[in-house]
Amino acid sequence: MDQDLQGTFRIGVDIGGTFTDVSIVEQAGHVHAIKSPTMPSDPAKSVVAALERAASELGMTLQLLLSRTNLFVHGSTIATNTLLERTGAIVGLLGTEGFRDTIEIRRGWRDNPWDHRSPWPDPIVPRHRRLSVVGRMDAEGGTVIPLDPASVRRALDRMLSFGVESVAVCLLHSYRNSDHEQRCRDIIAEHAPELWVTLSSELAPVVGEYERASTSVINAYVAPRVVPYLNGLERDLRAMGLRALLVVQSNGGVVSVAQIARHPVAMLLSGPAAAAGALTQFQTEAGTDHLISLEVGGTSCDVMMVNAGEIGMTDLLDIERLRVAVPSVEITTVSAGGGSIASVDEGGLLCVGPRGAGSNPGPACYERGGMHPTLTDAQLLLGRLRPGPQGGGAIILNRWLAEEAIRTQIAEPLGLQPFEAAVGIIRLAEQTMLHAVENVSIEKGLDPRRFTLVAGGGAGALHASSIARLARCHNVFVPRLAGILCAFGMCNTDLRCDLQRSIPIALEQQYRGIIDRLTATLIGQAIALLEAEGFPPERRRFLTQWYLRYFGQQSTIPITLQDNEPIAAIIERFETEHLRMFGHTQPDGRHQVVSVKVSGFGLLSRPQNSGLKFAGRRVAGPDERRKIWVDAEHEWQEVPVLKGSALAPHRLVDGPAIVEESTTTILVGARDRLRVTSGGNYIIELQ
Repeated sequence: MDQDLQGTFRIGVDIGGTFTDVSIVEQAGHVHAIKSPTMPSDPAKSVVAALERAASELGMTLQLLLSRTNLFVHGSTIATNTLLERTGAIVGLLGTEGFRDTIEIRRGWRDNPWDHRSPWPDPIVPRHRRLSVVGRMDAEGGTVIPLDPASVRRALDRMLSFGVESVAVCLLHSYRNSDHEQRCRDIIAEHAPELWVTLSSELAPVVGEYERASTSVINAYVAPRVVPYLNGLERDLRAMGLRALLVVQSNGGVVSVAQIARHPVAMLLSGPAAAAGALTQFQTEAGTDHLISLEVGGTSCDVMMVNAGEIGMTDLLDIERLRVAVPSVEITTVSAGGGSIASVDEGGLLCVGPRGAGSNPGPACYERGGMHPTLTDAQLLLGRLRPGPQGGGAIILNRWLAEEAIRTQIAEPLGLQPFEAAVGIIRLAEQTMLHAVENVSIEKGLDPRRFTLVAGGGAGALHASSIARLARCHNVFVPRLAGILCAFGMCNTDLRCDLQRSIPIALEQQYRGIIDRLTATLIGQAIALLEAEGFPPERRRFLTQWYLRYFGQQSTIPITLQDNEPIAAIIERFETEHLRMFGHTQPDGRHQVVSVKVSGFGLLSRPQNSGLKFAGRRVAGPDERRKIWVDAEHEWQEVPVLKGSALAPHRLVDGPAIVEESTTTILVGARDRLRVTSGGNYIIELQ
């Protein structure tokens, strides 16, 4: 064992499409980055294999590594993949009589109002498995028609005949009174105890029958696949010496397996959301709390925003045009990853994505039989990536294969030279990335000139300078751990629980007591959850938000409450935010509280910025130069290729240049200057 390894460890494991990333932070602050090939057919084996590789690199056994780990956080795309690949459970839906088709009727909106022809995705539950029960609540939670237990049993018998494994219960207005849904669960437990059960009143007690039904159905769909995986992985890791497994949620916080098992739908953004922890950690070194992250991985590009130190959040996800009402980090995802396939369509236009090459066979240059040119092939052809083994030999980049794929499938059909086609592929992909950056900034009324762009993912630093210049961002921050940004973020987050309940009521002083009592109830529930996770009062923090709108509006704006804030001040802040977002206010409009949300945080200890040290010694290597395509103005040039491990803090590098790190490659533009920070990360100053 390495004698320098002291104390305990914090481990983050993020399963990606190509690699499983591991971040290990020692008690003294040293950070180790490990990448291991992902086995998509068995994600649990991918985790164990990555940990075995990490233990080997640290010179210890896996059992010793896990026994000395005091925080182990896992991010997984298993819930997302289950939904996207439609490999979930056979689900039945119990709904109020006359409302069983809510999930197929939807809201009627389209992201593109001019697109009237694209079909909606098939509902998770087909109509023959959507059954009604007799019983009805009104909008105030009063009983209009008592629940008929016989109708529930009849529906269950039909579901069982269809082979249903999991049941979602979504009854009208259950967010105001959950009695009928609770009784349905009791009947299911008595009549068919083998079924998984999801109640909308527990999962998403908010206004909006479609959103509640869709969320409940998706939870019921993924639960029988996700929960056994997590329970099995935790059991196996405990047998190897681990004390506890925590899981990243879509809201960027972590939670125990026991808690997430109640609502696995909250894992839909489990992997990408973990980047929020890394962005929080890097704010001091980046010199700003206004950050936009650009994480370019193997299959997609994920963009998120930190505005004045606050991570952008949303309460409504759209996954493949399916609505999910769970609190989540607001992430804009576009198909512009390293494995995004380039092609020429029937009209002779160049396209990049949405199809991807995946990890197997992967891009053409991987020597795994892939035939389609990708963004990675284009970067390799332009000399920006080093040919040969990558990721400890997990993949090999073959420049000739990349050039052949681009020449035959892109360059020749368009009458271009292969390098010209590669330039076009990158420019088109970067336009897609730029639109994602604009979506989280300009479209939200925020000026990107105030923000620093953070390059994440294995390929983010190859595109960051160009995107930042197009978006007119202030500068670029590149973490040395860019290639394992999410895994590192898992080591720097807190436990989080979000509790929300709808209470449509006028925002007036006479109703303040009702709203305050609901807020106190939610805080009490959050306290109970944090106590169950072992957090004492001094390690708890709470955030309260009221969701406000004008009467007659459909959308709401969350306003974070200050202690003992008067209603007039709350309304004033709502008006300010409404003006920023929509450009107007309603001077005579009445205000309404639609729902209350309380976020409870269990504060985990974490290393300080000043304590982080990257594993490995800085050893100066021989100077190297390589011919690369810089840009349209400077074209091909021989540029210095520097090893990041050889660059001491405060070192300045004038572009054009390439800096190679263990998990990423950085392209420094012709007029840019790279500066190594005191913490060993990089800032690219745009000229």
